[in-house]
Amino acid sequence: MTNPVTEDTHDFGTGQLKASVRNHGAELIALRSGDEELLWNAGAAWPKHSPVLFPIIGRLPECEITLDSTPVRLKQHGFARDRVFRWIARTPEGCTLELVDDAESRAIFPSAFRLRMVYLIENNTLRVSYHLHNPDSTSTLHASLGAHPAFRWPLKEGVAKDTYRLVFEYDEPLPVRRIGADGLLLPEKQHTPLRDNVLALTDALFEKDALIMEKPESRSVDMVGSDGTGLRFVWGGFKELGLWTKPGANFLCIEPWHGYATPAGFKGDFSQKPGLLHLKPGESWAAFWSVKAI
Repeated sequence: MTNPVTEDTHDFGTGQLKASVRNHGAELIALRSGDEELLWNAGAAWPKHSPVLFPIIGRLPECEITLDSTPVRLKQHGFARDRVFRWIARTPEGCTLELVDDAESRAIFPSAFRLRMVYLIENNTLRVSYHLHNPDSTSTLHASLGAHPAFRWPLKEGVAKDTYRLVFEYDEPLPVRRIGADGLLLPEKQHTPLRDNVLALTDALFEKDALIMEKPESRSVDMVGSDGTGLRFVWGGFKELGLWTKPGANFLCIEPWHGYATPAGFKGDFSQKPGLLHLKPGESWAAFWSVKAI
């Protein structure tokens, strides 16, 4: 998609925590706590920092489906990450950006929407809020929305990568889901690799793509190394949680979602795709995640 708006970046922050967001994709592209970088640098292994996933998460079969007989053509994770958002507000503490449907978006996704992203740093914590509204007066908005922030792994120089672990708020005994080679959700559920509330982080966990928690009880997780330092990640409003990296790369994505990749074998209308939000005319939905160094 083309967009005539010039790409721009906003730098903000208070205390120890500083961040940068660009209007291309409304993407967080830097996050520093004191002298430590928390966010992945969009290196060769994966050229993103923290894309916004909308109006789908994951893939559609052959990247195409129909919505009430109208073609929907969406590549993996949708188009929001490739569009230039409009600045609504820019302050020393944060910013607000907005994306609305237009002729280009409706050519591939025939629905009206208004998506606002709000970034705010307070008390050395970054909070990222997602606000989705259906402005249509007659039609329901069917969509998914998710986060995809990539954090450095290891977070600190001199701390071995394989000493890091995720410590969840609660025990997480439920099975997990996986993605197939075609990018679609596999039907089989697998035993969770968590032990009580702890996931030991290794590259081997991600040799078969993302690890997906469908109904996590927790709403916070600490990513900590052997020295006891790390980050605390909190989320609300989202239903699922994905964890992902490319084995060998120095990042870990902690991804709260509302929705997931199309289940393998699904043949229905887009409106029936499992995991979607269904916003009636005039309805809105909101969710958030936050992060701070610990």
